[in-house]
Amino acid sequence: MRTALLTAAQALVWAAAPVLLVQGRRVRRTALTLPPARGTRGTAPGTGAAEGAAGPEPLCLLVLGDSSAAGVGVDSLADGVPGRVAAELAAATGRAVEWRAAARSGADSARVAGALLPAAAREAGAAWRPDLVLVVVGVNDITRMTSGRAFARNAAAIAGGVRARWPRAATAFSALPPLERFPALPWPLRPLLGLRSRYLDARLRAVLARLPGADHAAFPRSALSGPELFSADGFHPGAEGYRRWAGHLAARLRNSLDTSGRATDSVTRPL
Repeated sequence: MRTALLTAAQALVWAAAPVLLVQGRRVRRTALTLPPARGTRGTAPGTGAAEGAAGPEPLCLLVLGDSSAAGVGVDSLADGVPGRVAAELAAATGRAVEWRAAARSGADSARVAGALLPAAAREAGAAWRPDLVLVVVGVNDITRMTSGRAFARNAAAIAGGVRARWPRAATAFSALPPLERFPALPWPLRPLLGLRSRYLDARLRAVLARLPGADHAAFPRSALSGPELFSADGFHPGAEGYRRWAGHLAARLRNSLDTSGRATDSVTRPL
């Protein structure tokens, strides 16, 4: 859907705001609340070194974002976005991938820019520098009706903050997911929030196109194509949903990695 049409459709969303408010409160009151996954860091082993030989330096992956970045819907973060993306990258490059997650349930783009990113940088210090940064944010901006202008401004602040701290890191933002497919959302909340998702994602694509070193990773339709790919809460992916989503995110990051000229000593396999 073209950006102009998506912008015009926001008038419909705002006109339905009273209904959305009532339904949103009901969903929050009755929805199953799942905890974040266990763990905040790990390593996906590489396959590029011969037995007994020292392998190439591991890649370092930082994931910033909201409850999906925190792995809500699975028990271990190794089965969520950070661990799955790291495993895909390790298989494709032959290099081990050390991953860390700085993510919180309920985080919106303002919180990622103003709190989670600075905290992740302080924790990493000078000893750990990410080669790859993945940002997963936007759903809470949708549900809180963050304006398109504010969301774009926050996304630019995140990208700029990453570049200022780690100028050589390849960065990608996940596209916003299709909320019109979320089983936990009733009608008409579901299609209206789906329109909000498309609108904010169009704003995200536009701002990233103007920024150096920040890519947009499209959300694969197959990742959440049916209710069986969601977790028990009907709002977050389950293990298979995360696996499918992570495959596409890893492919985008790998392309960013190649473009930035990093990992030239890796053993390359197609994703």
